[in-house]
Amino acid sequence: MRLLPHPATADIQLTEVLRALSDPVRLEIVIQLADSRELTCHGVSDNLEVHKSTASHHYRTLREAGVIFTRQEGRMKYISLRRDDLAARFPGLLDAILDAARVPA
Repeated sequence: MRLLPHPATADIQLTEVLRALSDPVRLEIVIQLADSRELTCHGVSDNLEVHKSTASHHYRTLREAGVIFTRQEGRMKYISLRRDDLAARFPGLLDAILDAARVPA
């Protein structure tokens, strides 16, 4: 299993988390992950209307901001939400964002 670089919990910055979640595609990725424990990158991107390279950019932005955890096994990459780490740094933030994003317009 290969691990990609992730910020430590203490290094997650609020401005980076909010910047990462300000994009509608990245917010949709987080909403999908909130309903699952772990998904493959391919499984998430099937529901997005973006090219594979664009999806990879969004995954990297979320990972570098500390929002998601990515692990690689062979050719497959699995992603999960860093819910516990985000709750430790910013209690209630993720749930508030998810609740606001799920409200019908």
